[in-house]
Amino acid sequence: MQLISMKPLTLVLLLLPAALFAQTGGTTVAELQHDWAIANYQLTGDAQETAFEALIERSNAAVRSNPKSADLLIWDGIIKSSFAGAKGGLGALSLAKEARDSLEAALKLDDQALNGSAYTSLGTLYASVPGWPVGFGNDKKAATMLQKAIEINPDGIDSNYFYADYLLQSKQYKKAEEYLLKAQNAPARPDRPVADAGRQEEIHAALSIVREKQQRSGS
Repeated sequence: MQLISMKPLTLVLLLLPAALFAQTGGTTVAELQHDWAIANYQLTGDAQETAFEALIERSNAAVRSNPKSADLLIWDGIIKSSFAGAKGGLGALSLAKEARDSLEAALKLDDQALNGSAYTSLGTLYASVPGWPVGFGNDKKAATMLQKAIEINPDGIDSNYFYADYLLQSKQYKKAEEYLLKAQNAPARPDRPVADAGRQEEIHAALSIVREKQQRSGS
């Protein structure tokens, strides 16, 4: 495993209740989600870095204004973990730790928030970050949290995709294909076209890898 081998952690993009469009800390959860999707899927290089830095400032401000909002804490974690994945290397570890702290705080407030998406995000972090003594990665914790996310949101595109990705990295190719197909067939989110398109591209690429691995192994 690389020191930080995280993909852009495109975590937990779910249909939102109307309450999440309320103004918080000068920005909204919906705005953070929209701008995250643009930064994560449509920008690269310096433009992406600048966009993520601006998003982190906005999410920090929103959390300071409303520290008891599990939804805002989750998105603070998503943004920071995504930027950590984009940056890579040891410099991303501090961002990954900040993301973990926000997501753990969200779980303490409401572990069902955004259909349990904090479990998906934390599970992906634990699977992606190197283990002790460099980082806090832990495969056992990753599996537990990703399975919990599936229990809460069995038909979600993100819960299924990230569990499948964990299974792929664990060389459980047949099971990974099963969850990738569930993710591929998850209901479309009309208000999240950029995120859905990006996720489906990732699912397609992962399915190609899984099927090639199975063909090579004869399974």
